[in-house]
Amino acid sequence: MFKKKPNIKPLSPLKSSDRRRTADSIIADFGIALPIQNDGEAEGEDKAASVAALTALRRSLLPENAQSARFTTTAGPDLKQVSGTVYVGAHDGEEQRILWVKVEEKLYPTIYTLWRNPGILPLLFTPHAVVEKLQSGADLMTPGLQRGPPFPAKAKQGAVVAIASLESPTVPMVVGRCEIDVSALQKVQGAKGHAVQTFHWAGDEIWAWSSGGRPGGLAPEHLEGWDVGGEDGELVQQAQEMELEDGDEEGGVELSAERSKAEREQGVEGEDVPANEGFVDVLEDRELSQKEIDEAFRDAFLYGVTHHMKTNKNLPSYGLEFPLSQSIVMSTLVQPFLPAYTPARAASLQIKKTSWKNIKKFIKSLDKTKMLKSKDRDGNQVVILDIDFTDDAFTSFKPYRLPRKDPPASAPATNGKAPSAPTDSSDPSIGQKLKIQSLLRAKDKLAPIFAPSGSDSRSYYPASELKSILGAYIEAENLVSPKNKRLITLNPLIANTLFTNSALDSQALAAGAIPRDALAERFVAASAPFHVIVRESAPSSDHPKPKAGAPPKIQIVLETRTGSKTVTKVHGVEPFFIQPQDLADELRKACASSTSVDKLMGSSPKNPVMEILVQGPQKDAVFKALERRGVLRGWVEVVDKTKKKK
Repeated sequence: MFKKKPNIKPLSPLKSSDRRRTADSIIADFGIALPIQNDGEAEGEDKAASVAALTALRRSLLPENAQSARFTTTAGPDLKQVSGTVYVGAHDGEEQRILWVKVEEKLYPTIYTLWRNPGILPLLFTPHAVVEKLQSGADLMTPGLQRGPPFPAKAKQGAVVAIASLESPTVPMVVGRCEIDVSALQKVQGAKGHAVQTFHWAGDEIWAWSSGGRPGGLAPEHLEGWDVGGEDGELVQQAQEMELEDGDEEGGVELSAERSKAEREQGVEGEDVPANEGFVDVLEDRELSQKEIDEAFRDAFLYGVTHHMKTNKNLPSYGLEFPLSQSIVMSTLVQPFLPAYTPARAASLQIKKTSWKNIKKFIKSLDKTKMLKSKDRDGNQVVILDIDFTDDAFTSFKPYRLPRKDPPASAPATNGKAPSAPTDSSDPSIGQKLKIQSLLRAKDKLAPIFAPSGSDSRSYYPASELKSILGAYIEAENLVSPKNKRLITLNPLIANTLFTNSALDSQALAAGAIPRDALAERFVAASAPFHVIVRESAPSSDHPKPKAGAPPKIQIVLETRTGSKTVTKVHGVEPFFIQPQDLADELRKACASSTSVDKLMGSSPKNPVMEILVQGPQKDAVFKALERRGVLRGWVEVVDKTKKKK
């Protein structure tokens, strides 16, 4: 269906209630079994574990950052108009992709969803050569079915099924809809007709879609959970494994010098805490209460400061140079030390979910405890002027284990700035060095001037080279005035191509001569401007073709929404080799704010410009992220719409 690129309208965030409702509809429609007791006898920990398993399954099917958009396309030999809804989302550390497609009130998972959620569809098999045909849009014929009968019981007429090759039986590559009751087939040899209508496959335009413009994801070589007996068995097992197996009746897991099983499952590591300290942590995959979130942020700040005290003993103020801005406090002293062991905790641990709602009020609350001194700056900002490192809150603080994915940064913050963030190997733009070249190309009427120097009039030149080409023409035509070498005698070609009928030009034409510098400036001005943005490390053969016009600038727009809330919007990063989704991911962590990526209103559907939206006034954080990617401040334009008009 998606051999042709669909026209997808701008994405909009999916409300939490809509996301849960859609996920529950998926679970019901596909008959996904859940490890939940329905007899009403589940109490206490069993009930909490069941709810946690359901929450984890919902997130696996449709993550919390899910967005939706309407789309239109054409399908079939008669180019039938088809419309529907796409659901887009990104799991932790992964690219934003289309995860579900809804057409005529029927939901279809994409292969990205199948690769992450084994067993949610009946799986059919066919030879690899047939799969390649299916990936060109062909339907699966009944004789092409292999490894049956019997076939999966859920593969009934109208059911959505996955298809894998016999050579890679654990990796679904095609999604389709049964046109017959495949489960009832007694034999396929000699049978005729279509068995499965192909809907989507690895390699089509749904697979290729990416908010950051990246190519489609490569299929894994092997996946656990597919090609096993029982279609939903592995998914149930996966959901059960998301429950943390308790070590005792109270569900507690003692943090001893040897990592516990629950910690290993959650990927938790960090400093060893002696068992005799009696420190107990319950690693439940559940939403945290506001009180727990407040405590987590306060403990993270204490951990961040004590970590600097421990790792930078020989530096003044333990490597922290005051004043510390809000963004530095969050990115250096808080964010790396949050106990985000599980997906639910990671989703809960956001500053907007605390009782303070923003970092400014959080710092103010710490000021009231006398552990630090803060001061308002620029109206809606606050900075930390000093920290009392001898406060009991720091000296008595006991560290806890940290998630593996967010190890604490040990480098000191200098000059009031946060240490450089570690290079993300998945983002090639970090650390790049860029150069903008302003070039010129002569118009056709100026081509004769290039002949004496043997230069190509259709090539691109910097202004200095154009002036040299003009100099060669002047020498070849012997146009230098014998009385004054600064003056150039005008010949018919120069007069007709570089002069107009204006009064000033008429005077110069009447004089019959013009200063060399003035003539060179006219020659440059008569040429068309072009520009090219290149990576300094890239070979010249990889340089992009120059584009017409002046070099673009990245736009940072600050505007007010819904009363007093400020948002920061960024667009125009693509020409600078920056993927919008990668930049949005970094800003989400650095600013501790929600981010989204969507098409810029009014941009071309064929070559869309993506716009990043960050909650809050995050201009400085955007500048810092762009500087890490080689963008100079002079290449960025800031539009502040929050300032009141005078």
